[in-house]
Amino acid sequence: MKLVGLDLSLTSTGVSSDGKTLAISSKLKETERLIDIRNQLDVLIGDVGVEGAVIEGYAFSARNSQAHKIGELGGVVRVLLHERNIPFVNVPPTNRAKFATGRGNASKAEVISAVSARTGLIWSGKSADDECDAWLLEEMGLQALGIGRYSWPEANMSALKNVEWSPLQERFIVDEAR
Repeated sequence: MKLVGLDLSLTSTGVSSDGKTLAISSKLKETERLIDIRNQLDVLIGDVGVEGAVIEGYAFSARNSQAHKIGELGGVVRVLLHERNIPFVNVPPTNRAKFATGRGNASKAEVISAVSARTGLIWSGKSADDECDAWLLEEMGLQALGIGRYSWPEANMSALKNVEWSPLQERFIVDEAR
């Protein structure tokens, strides 16, 4: 199953599929920016043949002035996935951090450091944390399906337990039966 991990952001949306990462950005504003990010994602999803998505859920501690705008982007992306019949799973930010480090309150720097130490992957540059988060989300989905790329300690794997994986698992089982 080909998954995509999505760390949604208005300034730098992290995307990971097949372990390859990139960040989508847009210089546009307001509605035009939402459309631009959606269209860029639409092309990427079509190009790589995505069958399922793992999206970082909303951070309820987000700055109030950005909360509505981030929610709009999340809605636009979820509609895109629905229109393309791509099942998706929402992963709370604390679960993503716990999967990476064993602690749900780990900082972005701690997450990057832990992933690099475990995998040997190097994350650098302006969008490093967004791409690393997207990669982690993809890896979490793969682990939930039993096809992860790396071995993770039980403390880290426990982050998978409070996520509703059935949309991906149902698609994967149906695809495996073909």
